[in-house]
Amino acid sequence: MPFGTRLLLSAAIGSLIIFIALAPSGPRIYRLALNAQPHLPDLKLFAHLPLAIQLHILGALGAILLGAALMWLRKGRILHRAGGWTWVGLVALVAGSSMFIRGANGGGLSILHLLTGWTLITLPLAVLWAKRHQVQRHRRAMMGLFYGGFVINLAFAFIPGRTMWQLFFG
Repeated sequence: MPFGTRLLLSAAIGSLIIFIALAPSGPRIYRLALNAQPHLPDLKLFAHLPLAIQLHILGALGAILLGAALMWLRKGRILHRAGGWTWVGLVALVAGSSMFIRGANGGGLSILHLLTGWTLITLPLAVLWAKRHQVQRHRRAMMGLFYGGFVINLAFAFIPGRTMWQLFFG
């Protein structure tokens, strides 16, 4: 199965799981979404967030922006390599800070922390594959981290009522 098809299938299954998980809260989430008032980030709210969440948000936003730029840059050049190392650092920051974010599950690890484990395994492998010039493996791993770890999770982060929703819409 082509990578793009697997990615779309994964996104569809993930969306279905989220829909089922959020079904009891559906009316409340729907109401919040209908009353959304987009605005610049609420810096007062951001300043009162724990440091781990602040680092997580800043690292994730940086990784999304830089990752999108890296997708467009010519691969293998110095700018791609320098940007790639910066992106790896941002991803490591996001994964590391996520280990200290445990409010959603009563102080314990949640199912989202499985993504942290996946990231901490995949990220060094992707770097290793780039160093060994295994371009296809490197590309698949990095695109999987970018789309699976950031783009799809961004949708989860902006579910009405969550912190990112409150920062930009609440």
